[in-house]
Amino acid sequence: MSAPQAQDLPEHPDEAGTARASGPARAHPPAAKVTEREARRVAEDAREQDWHRPSFAKELFLGRLRLDLIHPHPLPAGEDVRRGEEFLSRLRAFCLSHVDGALIEREARIPDEVIAGLKKLGALGMKIDPKYGGLGLTQVYYNRALALAGSASPAIGALLSAHQSIGVPQPLKMFGTQEQKDTFLPRLASTDISAFLLTEPDVGSDPARLATTAVPDGDDYVLDGVKLWTTNGVVADLLVVMARVPEGPDHPGGITAFVVEADSPGITVEHRNAFMGLRGIENGVTRFHGVRVPAAHRIGPEGAGLKIALTTLNTGRLSLPAMCVGVGKWSLKIAREWSAVREQWGRPVARHEAVGAKISFIAATTFALEAVVDLASQMADEDRNDIRIEAALAKLYGSEMGWRIADELVQIRGGRGFETADSLAARGERAVPAEQMLRDMRINRIFEGSTEIMHLLIAREAVDAHLKVAGDLIDPEKPLADKARAGAAAAGFYARWLPKLVAGPGQLPGSYPEFRPAGHPDLSHHLRYAERAARRLARSTFYAMSRWQGRMETKQGFLGRTVDIGAELFAMSAACVRAELLRGQGEHGREAYQLADAFCRQATLRTEELFGRLWANTDNLDRRVVDRVLAGAYTWLEEGVIDPSGDGPWIADATPGPARGENARRPYN
Repeated sequence: MSAPQAQDLPEHPDEAGTARASGPARAHPPAAKVTEREARRVAEDAREQDWHRPSFAKELFLGRLRLDLIHPHPLPAGEDVRRGEEFLSRLRAFCLSHVDGALIEREARIPDEVIAGLKKLGALGMKIDPKYGGLGLTQVYYNRALALAGSASPAIGALLSAHQSIGVPQPLKMFGTQEQKDTFLPRLASTDISAFLLTEPDVGSDPARLATTAVPDGDDYVLDGVKLWTTNGVVADLLVVMARVPEGPDHPGGITAFVVEADSPGITVEHRNAFMGLRGIENGVTRFHGVRVPAAHRIGPEGAGLKIALTTLNTGRLSLPAMCVGVGKWSLKIAREWSAVREQWGRPVARHEAVGAKISFIAATTFALEAVVDLASQMADEDRNDIRIEAALAKLYGSEMGWRIADELVQIRGGRGFETADSLAARGERAVPAEQMLRDMRINRIFEGSTEIMHLLIAREAVDAHLKVAGDLIDPEKPLADKARAGAAAAGFYARWLPKLVAGPGQLPGSYPEFRPAGHPDLSHHLRYAERAARRLARSTFYAMSRWQGRMETKQGFLGRTVDIGAELFAMSAACVRAELLRGQGEHGREAYQLADAFCRQATLRTEELFGRLWANTDNLDRRVVDRVLAGAYTWLEEGVIDPSGDGPWIADATPGPARGENARRPYN
């Protein structure tokens, strides 16, 4: 891996520091210590509180399989298809002729000429309106483009996704002023790369402790702080920065979003990070020291930063599972070709049941992942449904299943799956980068919300209806009068809701007749199972809330399993609807039904296991073991090994102040 090229510091850093010091007085506290309740309050305030449009997934968690919200499968407009397919054709040709994924992996950098070609192609502006110089692609075709580019090089997929899914374009599109759009979107569509800066060395998924400050000073804000894991941050031209504005006269304060020029005085990329995978991404540590940002560059009002970030992610999260779909497609191709050639005991390995089961899993799951992503993306384009849960489920399910697909491919390839592509080529075999794909895919279970955080986020949305009517009832800090009112409201809600969970279409053999066409596998019984399972899931959630009440939020194992059940049911529904769409269009309908049938049968087994583990698990025992581990009771078990870790603090010092080294920022020419 080549070392990043650092740029020189400003010629007169002392003068710059002196000039900045004449500005407002600034406090530089470390990440704040906040209570668990305060942290929850900040997260809750950032949520979209109301549901103005229907949601298939929300209804699913309430025990209602609202198939009418997704079937018939929504379709893009003809002009959107024409424009999207035309761009995909040009992007494919460019990737085949100009992108060398192996070179990017070896050098840990996307060549400047590739970036220049992507800019010329319009790839930076895929989601930006044509009136600002963008391509105006739909979410469906944007995701397909990311899957295509990401298959050529996962680093390119990550760069384009970070730029448009969570970078400057999307929050400006949704929350920016017209002046901001006119100023920045033309640049972002053609020349400027953007990055999103929220995480800090001691602040991850708990933004209540955000330490970066933005102090008002006349017509400006002055930013101080350190941001970690800034994807695209090393090469970015424009940044979305989340910083805390202190309360004061005419300033409500709170976490606020800003568009910041990356070459502003006082911004230093202190380090370009290196990872086990995605070696070509330009991810770094960025320091802000007395950085002046015009108030006109603030996105939305003060205090709206987290809400802007979460709302942006409602659709932005779809880019990650889209690239997981690309990995699934590639893995299926390699598994098919390799397993037909490699022989063991007189037969191709694909004909051995142990290997064949893995290939079946890859094929069926890839079909389902594409169904989930395309369905959620088309719903995002139509803007008729609230897809916040659907997008989160797509991210969660896509990252987990995509990782399993990549892992199964390595297992199918055996020793060759563990061997690098360069080593395979050097000894005369096809350079299949299976081990690289596994490394590259691992981050998806952490990016844009780890699996554990996604479980909690989705669970919170899934129980929203319950908390709206019974929240005060289970809140130990609420007075008795509030509890009494909540009890009356809850009684009325559950009197209407619970009887609906007793019976439904899933118990009627004739339900969903359009999903059992002659000559095809019968998918109707899978939908009937999904309907019954949705009601069963809702009953389980109600029982858990009745049992644990205010302690429900601590039962993360239970909540995670309920979310995983919902994800399986959503994927089953999407797979069936997609199969029927393809059958109606005459495009591989029979094969689609076969894949949907296989997937649903596999998903049913996983779902039944999850249902069993709702109540039969080791959660309580695990907590006791953890308590003993943290108390040092098992340190004897750690003896007999050598710790190869280096010295140093677990979390780097992020005290605000001037830069401590050279600037590693390297903008593309």
